[in-house]
Amino acid sequence: MSSSAVPSVLFVCVHNAGRSQMAAAFLTHLGGGRVQVRSAGSAPAGSVNAAVVEALAEVGIDISAEIPKVLTVEAVQASDVVITMGCGDACPFFPGKTYLDWKLDDPAGQGVEAVRPIRDQIEARIRDLLTDQLGIEPAA
Repeated sequence: MSSSAVPSVLFVCVHNAGRSQMAAAFLTHLGGGRVQVRSAGSAPAGSVNAAVVEALAEVGIDISAEIPKVLTVEAVQASDVVITMGCGDACPFFPGKTYLDWKLDDPAGQGVEAVRPIRDQIEARIRDLLTDQLGIEPAA
């Protein structure tokens, strides 16, 4: 991790409309202010996937105001951990960063029924990331 007291994590997928938005929302929620969270896409969509918004609302997390953001070199440089989710080679590589690639189904074009299992997989991975990688106990 960096010398800062608060670790920073960047989630990257192609459209920043589904998986990376869910991961960022869960890390923000479960990190309890102890992690700086970013998300971005290599080719951002115009809006967050409505089924993703609905699936997160079911577990008490509101991302209805979020908008997809473009991946920048600065965002990668400012992050300790970069987690990619199907963005291929679009993510720049910098030595000294921790890179993880999470293989997850893409919720694009899926209804909420299909998004729920992806949401639950992401929540489990975020809990593991907090405890195993960052040494932080997830918030209740």
